[in-house]
This record gives sequence, C-alpha cells and structure tokens, in this order.
Amino acid sequence: MDFELNAEQRAWQSKAREFAEEEIRPLSLAREAVADPVKTFDWEIIKKGSRLGFRTAVVPREWGGHGIDYVTQALVMSELARADSAISKTFSQCWKFSHRIARACTPDQRDRFLTPFLEDDTFLIGGASTEPNAGSDNRLQPENDPRAGLKLRAERQGDDWLLNGDKCFIANGSVAKLFFISTRTNPEVKLREGNTVFLLPRSTPGFRHAKVFNKAGWRFYQNAELILENVRLPHANVVGEVNGGLKTRTRGSLDFSDFELAANALGNCDAAVGSAMQYVRQDGLASQQRVQLQLAEMHMLTEALRAYVMRVAWEMDAQMRESANVGLVMNFARDVSQRVAVLNMEIHGGGAQMHAHSDKLVRDTIIWTHLAGDSVQRMKSVRRLLR
Repeated sequence: MDFELNAEQRAWQSKAREFAEEEIRPLSLAREAVADPVKTFDWEIIKKGSRLGFRTAVVPREWGGHGIDYVTQALVMSELARADSAISKTFSQCWKFSHRIARACTPDQRDRFLTPFLEDDTFLIGGASTEPNAGSDNRLQPENDPRAGLKLRAERQGDDWLLNGDKCFIANGSVAKLFFISTRTNPEVKLREGNTVFLLPRSTPGFRHAKVFNKAGWRFYQNAELILENVRLPHANVVGEVNGGLKTRTRGSLDFSDFELAANALGNCDAAVGSAMQYVRQDGLASQQRVQLQLAEMHMLTEALRAYVMRVAWEMDAQMRESANVGLVMNFARDVSQRVAVLNMEIHGGGAQMHAHSDKLVRDTIIWTHLAGDSVQRMKSVRRLLR
C-alpha cells in the first residue's frame, strides 16, 4: 500500500500545522480559562482560519470552495485539534452542512445561503436535531412508534410554515448564522415518515438562542439551547421533500459525522503524546520503567488510531459504502483518546498536581463519551457487518 501524501495534501497539512502552532495554541488555554461559556469564543481566530480556507474547505470547487478530499480533511482536522480540538470542531462543524447545501439544496437555496457562506468569514452553520426529550431516537428510530423522536412542530399555513418548540445542546448554537433544523411535520406517524428539515437563518423573527451550556471540555465550542416561538419560514426553505427530512441526511453526511470525531480525537492524542514527551525530557524521567511503559502505550494507541482514521478516509474517498469502519473508528477513537489523555495526566502527576494543558486534554476527551451516542454508533455499525 502507498501511504505517501500528494502535494496538495501535504500543503494543506503544513498550512493547518502552522496555523495551529502560531495562532491557535497561544490562545487555547486562555480561552479555556474563561468562566463564562459564552465568552470562551473568539471571533478573531475564526476569521483568521476562514481566510486560510479552513471554514470552506470541503465546499465543492464548482460551487466556489476548495473541495478537499477525505484524506486531506483528516489531516486538517487532526492538525488543528492538536492545538485545540474545540476550535478544530468549530471549523469542521461547518463542513458537513456546507456539503449539504451544495448537494441537497435547490439552486435558489444555494444562491441564498451558500453564496453568503462563502463570502462571510463569520458565517458558521449548525444542525439542530437534539431536543430535551429526543436524542438518540432521532438517529436510530424505534419502529412504528410515533411518540419517539422529534417534538418540535412545523405546521403549514399556505406558502409558509409555522415552527414552535425548542432544541438543546446544538453545536454552534450561539454563533451560527444558519441552521438545518429538523422538525415534526406529521406527529401521527413514525419519525421517518413525518420529519422535515428546514433552512433557518438566525435573523428569523421568533428565533433565538437561550442557555449556552457550561461544559467540562470543549469549552471554546458553543453548544446552546434554541427557542422557536411562532417562527415563520417560507416553503422555499424546505430541504428536500416534506416528510422526507431523513432522506436529506445522506449516508455520506452521516459517515462524515463519525469520521470527523475520530480525526479530531487523533489530534488530541498527538497533543497528549507531545505533552508527555516534553515533560519527561524536562524532568529527567526517561529512565523510569513505568514512564517508559506509559509512553510506549500512548504512542502505540495513537499510531493505531492514525492508521484507522486514514484507512477510513481512504475508504470514503474510494466510496466503499459497504464498510462498517466509519462507525467503528469513532468508538475506537473515544476509547483511545480517553486512555491516552489519562496516561498523559498520570505522567504529569496523576491529577494530584494541577497542570493546565494535561487537565484540558482529559476534559476535552470526556466529551467523546456522549458525542452522537456511543451505543447508537455500535448498533449502526453492527447492522452493516450483519448484512
């Protein structure tokens, strides 16, 4: 097998590494230390990264983006995450939805939303699905139970739709300018048959964000509660078909979500290994057998994850749709990233001694415990294996 990167891939990797080291790393711990979760966010780093293409990287070239492949996406996400995984996720969160605008939306919708996205360095995108009483059952729906899943209602009134309800834990919820919002348009049938997705601009009357959640990890990354009170949207903002919302979530977009999280976790592991190696050298711990074993395990697990992530990226570029690896790699990434971060903390004093960077890496990896529901991921992956 040929593991050599091409010139474009190396260029993007180098650009991401340089930006991470020179721009993200110097501010990462300072943003992390801000007590108010709303104020952890920094627009300047987003605008700087956007000007380098990190916000619009995956928009197809024919629509004005960079159209980078999945291998390149893995390289960029992991390099940015090595400096701060929450900032990396803020950029890549836009990727799945900018893809969706380009591929699933009408020409009118692309003109209205993709064009300003490409032109505005502060134009972030979010997806609004999770609700206080509807989470994993939105992704793996119980059969023939109309009570399961989304509750936010969308009712048609002529050429408009009236939306009422709320969402929670929504990524980029307090900072995005556009949301793909999932609604229930027929509450009498199961979710798969009564779900519609709308394009919801932040400026729409009746729409606002409320609480910004104060998380242990990923503190830069904004997760917020969304409130919709008699929000009126034109029928022209329906994505795909009425009651066909789940069809707009193509296999590719679902796979990207899992792949994205695994690539990000790889960057977190690289940061932990680098941190541990630096500490061991500075404090003269290299001769201690316990430390040697810990470093060896960290390196082994990180390289295993790297190989798996890049294998999945290659499979996605090759459109190997029958593979279950994209779901399994997310689960593996969770286990590996948490183990590597804890080993790094142990080398730094086992948590008894405070060390801002190693503590941050542990708290960031805690987020993987609940990202997209790990049990759901396993069930989805096993279904592919059993076909």
